[in-house]
Amino acid sequence: MSSDLATLQATIRRRTTWAFGVTLLCFALGFAVLPQFFTYPPQLSARLALGAQAGAFVLAWVLVGVMMVSLARQRAQTDIGGEAFGSPSREVAIRRAFLGNTLEQAILTCGAMLAFASLVEGDALALVPVTVMVFSLGRYLFWRGYPHGAGARAFGMGLTLLPGALLLVFALLATLWNVVMGMPR
Repeated sequence: MSSDLATLQATIRRRTTWAFGVTLLCFALGFAVLPQFFTYPPQLSARLALGAQAGAFVLAWVLVGVMMVSLARQRAQTDIGGEAFGSPSREVAIRRAFLGNTLEQAILTCGAMLAFASLVEGDALALVPVTVMVFSLGRYLFWRGYPHGAGARAFGMGLTLLPGALLLVFALLATLWNVVMGMPR
């Protein structure tokens, strides 16, 4: 392994670790503060609505990515015909990579928020809007860092991935708990 690769991998691990810490801090603050201002619904249908409505904000990032690719394609003769007629420019390639990654992360996060909202009640639901906020900050930082390489986008990638991944883990653990305890939701 080259020293450049090892250095880059260390940078990615360090920045992802920082993103994990920031995500946990945001979760803790959101859990402590948001319930003082908002009451979360106990009914399953209302909790699912909360998860779905939060998902709209996550999916808005997919729309942003689609618009970015579309606008970039309109700016250059080499791109305006689409990829079926030639290789994309660097600008379009970067925006397509952003869009593809955003779509992947949005699917995970939206599904995790719905699963989580279907399983928990009360103040824990504050983690749903916190997930949207951290995801959004992560997408912005990922986009800003993308042209500068993997190390530059790692913190944003971590902030994007980790909130949804944590909610999914929580949802899986809650599901297992319910199965073991014989309490389906």
